[in-house]
Amino acid sequence: MKGVILAGGKGTRLYPLTASTNKHLVAIGDVPMIEYPLHTLRKMGINDLSVVTGGEHFSDVQRYLSMVHPSINFSYYCQTNASGIAKALEAAKPVLNGGKIAVVLGDNILEEDFTDAAREFEDSDLGAMLFLKPGREDDLYFTDANGIRRARFGIVEVMGGKVISIEEKPVHPKSNLVSVGLYFYDQTVFDKIKTLKPSSRGEYEITGVSDLYLQEGRLGYHLVNGFWGDAGTFKSRAICEEFVKQNLQAEVLEEMIERENDELLKKNLG
Repeated sequence: MKGVILAGGKGTRLYPLTASTNKHLVAIGDVPMIEYPLHTLRKMGINDLSVVTGGEHFSDVQRYLSMVHPSINFSYYCQTNASGIAKALEAAKPVLNGGKIAVVLGDNILEEDFTDAAREFEDSDLGAMLFLKPGREDDLYFTDANGIRRARFGIVEVMGGKVISIEEKPVHPKSNLVSVGLYFYDQTVFDKIKTLKPSSRGEYEITGVSDLYLQEGRLGYHLVNGFWGDAGTFKSRAICEEFVKQNLQAEVLEEMIERENDELLKKNLG
C-alpha cells in the first residue's frame, strides 16, 4: 500500500503561527504537526510516501522532510488551488494511480496502529474504508460564514454494521460519528474524483468520493480506538498538544532517532 499526506491549505485558523510557514510545520508538543500523520503511515509499514502541499510555503515542507528524514524518499506534489481534499489527492495521481492507498490529512493526530485495518482492506474486495470516531460535543460544531451552526466534519450514519449515509458538515447531523482524516482507497478513486462537481462551498468534497463507493456497495469502515484530534484550530491544537505530551510525542521522537540516527536530536533530548 502507498501512502500520501495531504498538507495543503493556508492555515488561516492558526494565524499568526502560520504567517511565515506551512501549517503542518507548526509544533504540536516538541515536533512539527506533520510528524504525527507521517508516524501513522510508518506504523502501518508504508514506505512509499507522497506529500501534497501548496502555496507560498511549499518549499518549507519539502526542505523540512528532506533534512529531518533523509532515509525516506518522498514524492512531492503541489496543490495549485485550495479546492478541496479530493482535488488535493488528485494532484498525486502520477505516483498513486494503481494499487491501494492510505490517505491521511496532515493536521490529524491519531494514536492507534492501523496495521490490522490496512491488512484487512488489502485482502478485501472493498473499494474504500472510512475511519470513524464519535465527535466531542465541545468540538463538533462551528459557525460558518453565513452564521449557521453546523458540524465541523463529515458525518457518517451506520446501521447494521454498514454505512448508510455520509454528509459533509451537516446542519443537523444524523449521528455523532465523525469521518476522521484517514482514508483507504483502491485505484478507482481517481476515476471517481473526475466525476465530482463542486459543492455549495465551491470545493470537491472527499465525502463525495466516499458516497460513490457507498453507491457501489464497496465502502467499509473502522471504528477508531484511542485518541483522535484535528489540530487545525487553536482550541483543537491545545487538546492535541495535551495528549501527545503523555506518550505519543515520545514514541514519534524515538522512531525518528532510531530511523535517522540523528545526532543533534539525540543531543537535544539527552
